[in-house]
Amino acid sequence: MPEPIRAARPIRRLPAIGTVALVALSVGLGACGGSGTGAGGRPAGGSTAAVSSGVPCPASAPTTEGASSLLAGAGNATVKTSMGSFTIELYGSQSPIATANFVALARCGFYDGITFHRVIAGFVIQAGDPQTRTRRGAFDGLGTGGPGYGFAIEPPAAGLTYGRYIVAMANSGRPDTNGSQFFIDLVDLSQQLPPSYTIFGKVVGGTDVVDAIGQVRTNGDQGVPVDPVVIESIAIGAKGS
Repeated sequence: MPEPIRAARPIRRLPAIGTVALVALSVGLGACGGSGTGAGGRPAGGSTAAVSSGVPCPASAPTTEGASSLLAGAGNATVKTSMGSFTIELYGSQSPIATANFVALARCGFYDGITFHRVIAGFVIQAGDPQTRTRRGAFDGLGTGGPGYGFAIEPPAAGLTYGRYIVAMANSGRPDTNGSQFFIDLVDLSQQLPPSYTIFGKVVGGTDVVDAIGQVRTNGDQGVPVDPVVIESIAIGAKGS
């Protein structure tokens, strides 16, 4: 069984199943690897980005200048899942690179068909591994996929903490390992987590859906949902829309 959360132990991007399973709750938020880039800038590691919108997915993280353009009119994200929809208020001014990267990936359809591959009741839900678009359940390498590039971690802006429903980037604990994977806090974790995970939003609508996802049946210590919870689409809109 997972050990209790320990404030001194950082969240790490999840190692490959079969190598190191969830040893403790505080080691569950990771996505190693996935930094290689395949043809056309698509993510390496057995999956390609969806381009259902006709917009090509990015081959690298946005620059500071590019982030400003991407964030224009991007105030929230409506995440439609197989269990219902919820809305994330985006924190573009506090974490412009991570937020703009999420916006770019959402707009190109990168997240369409991806699952919440980690669900730990009373802790977090996590998604963003493109491998889960075509592979369901537990498999070697689950949690290692990314967009084909990594970028710098932006420490939480002043006043932001890991409260309930906060949305933050998963990383490997090393520099430049933000990518596509993110997690949502199911409870207030501000006393448990070090300031090493970029906060880029908060769920402000449909929190009941997030709570329901956090209660699905999983395969045990690995936290892989028995019945996949699929992200069907993510729509970016203006604040308040």
